[in-house]
Amino acid sequence: MMKLFSEKSIKKALTVIAFSAIAALLLIVVFIILEGLPFIFKVGISDFLFSSEWEPQMGRFGIFPMIIGSLVVTLGSMIVGIPLALSGAIFLSEFVPRWAMRIIKPTIELLAGIPSVVYGFIGVMVLAPLIRDYLGGPGLSILAASIILGIMILPTILSISIDSLKAVPQSYREGAFALGATHWQTIHMAVLPAAKSGIIAGIILGLGRAIGETMAVIMVTGNAVILPKSPLYSVRTLTANIALEMGYATGMHRQSLFATGVILLIIIMVLNYTATIAIRRRVGKK
Repeated sequence: MMKLFSEKSIKKALTVIAFSAIAALLLIVVFIILEGLPFIFKVGISDFLFSSEWEPQMGRFGIFPMIIGSLVVTLGSMIVGIPLALSGAIFLSEFVPRWAMRIIKPTIELLAGIPSVVYGFIGVMVLAPLIRDYLGGPGLSILAASIILGIMILPTILSISIDSLKAVPQSYREGAFALGATHWQTIHMAVLPAAKSGIIAGIILGLGRAIGETMAVIMVTGNAVILPKSPLYSVRTLTANIALEMGYATGMHRQSLFATGVILLIIIMVLNYTATIAIRRRVGKK
């Protein structure tokens, strides 16, 4: 009886802890929505989302350039980070000796522990001058942010992809080899499809990290509220806008920043869902 009571108590305690995490997330979402949604309806959805004029002191609250800035920087970081991460994961899990992977993988994972301000500092002092000298523009640009964020999301995608690839049973590889497949054909046609769920999870986590990053983005994008015409243009992202102006914002200006948070939340949810569906369909067709 005591044992049964103990098991029931533990089960209830774990259930409460699990739901407390969900409750905390819901509270955050509800708080942001309650603070920002009335402002969106007050100003007008079209004026808020599709206007290019951001002058809070003059009553102009258009965030369209920042939406575009967030999307292009995120897209650029995924273009840089995903091929590097997947190529590294395949190489480390399928080609290098195990003793080498045990050294290299933890080393790459250390990149995740480096503060984002350090990445931003390297971008400002090294990457931006190189872009300015050899490609033109101000240096602090979409290209610089894409490269920095691509490196920042690299350890997340790579680590999860390696674990997913290593979790594929060895019988899959042996069966492919028995049918006459080459090493690459085995990886491409047997191992990668079997590991697709874990790889997708890593990509989604990397996507969330890229679009939610703030400090490094503030330092390397230039923070110009304009519509970019090339990767060499400076932009301001939604996260950077909130971080830069929340410290002194009051009244409607403060409400507009919460409304920006609502839009950012919606964008993250839509991007995650769209990326998950698109990747699964593409991998499924292959």
